[in-house]
Amino acid sequence: MRMRSLILLALALPLSARALAHHSFAAEFDAKQPIMLTGTVTKVEWTNPHVWFYVDVKDAGGRVTNWGMEMGGPNGLLRAGWTRNSMKAGDVVTVDGFKARSGNPIGNATSVVMSSTGQKLFAASSQGQ
Repeated sequence: MRMRSLILLALALPLSARALAHHSFAAEFDAKQPIMLTGTVTKVEWTNPHVWFYVDVKDAGGRVTNWGMEMGGPNGLLRAGWTRNSMKAGDVVTVDGFKARSGNPIGNATSVVMSSTGQKLFAASSQGQ
């Protein structure tokens, strides 16, 4: 009986960690603070529960800030027309989304326009979910 309990606990721990990692849009992002950023992609992390990408954005003074942008999960992005190769480091993109409540350079992307092609891809954002 004790062994069975330990096995169940071992199986449940990864699930509880994943559940804690997921959050609601309103808990982290502010729908009243829309942003539009243009910059160069530095990294793409195609992982669950959300895909993240990072983009270097220059302000009016020429200072570069690396923004982390959250998108939906891989399955939602695939349904929206994305592939793992849709965006890669070095691509120039324009991102629409919402700022993080924390004030850090983090956002939740709603769409991404690829500068090289003009293609607009929706980011399977969690806003409103």
